Amino acid sequence: MKRSERRSAARLAASQALYQMEIADKGLADILAEFEAHWIGREIEGDSYTPAELAFFRDVVSGVLRDQLPIDRGLDDALAKGWPLKRVEALMRAILRAAFYELRNRPDVPARVAVTEYVDVAAAFFGPEESGMINAVLDALARQTRPAEFAGGR
Repeated sequence: MKRSERRSAARLAASQALYQMEIADKGLADILAEFEAHWIGREIEGDSYTPAELAFFRDVVSGVLRDQLPIDRGLDDALAKGWPLKRVEALMRAILRAAFYELRNRPDVPARVAVTEYVDVAAAFFGPEESGMINAVLDALARQTRPAEFAGGR
C-alpha cells in the first residue's frame, strides 16, 4: 500500500478520533489505543478500514489537542461572521481542526494536498454544500498560513 493511501486513512481516522473524543469525552491515551487496536486496518461488520500511517495519525490527533486554542481561534476567524466554530457540527469541527493543524504544523505536506484530503473526508460524511464550506474555509486558511505555496498563481 502506498504512503499516500496510508496517510489518507490516517486523516480519516484522526477526524473520527477527534470527533469521538469530543462526543464521548474520551482522553487522548484511550482514543489512540482504541483506534489502533480496534479500527485502523481492521474489518468491522463487513467494512474494511485501511491501514493507516500510525505516527501521522498520532501526530494529528495529539497535535490538535495540544494546539486546540490557537487552532480554534484561527477557525473562528475564518468562518462566516455570526457562525462561530462552536455552532459547527461536531464531525465538521473535527475535520476542520485536523486540517488546520496540518496546515499550521506539517510543512512536509503541501497545503493543496491537506485541503483536498480533508475535503474528501468531509465528502464521505456530508453533502456537497457542507464539503464546499469546508473547502472554502480550508482554502482561505491555506492561503493565509502558507502564502508562498500560492504565490504567482501556482
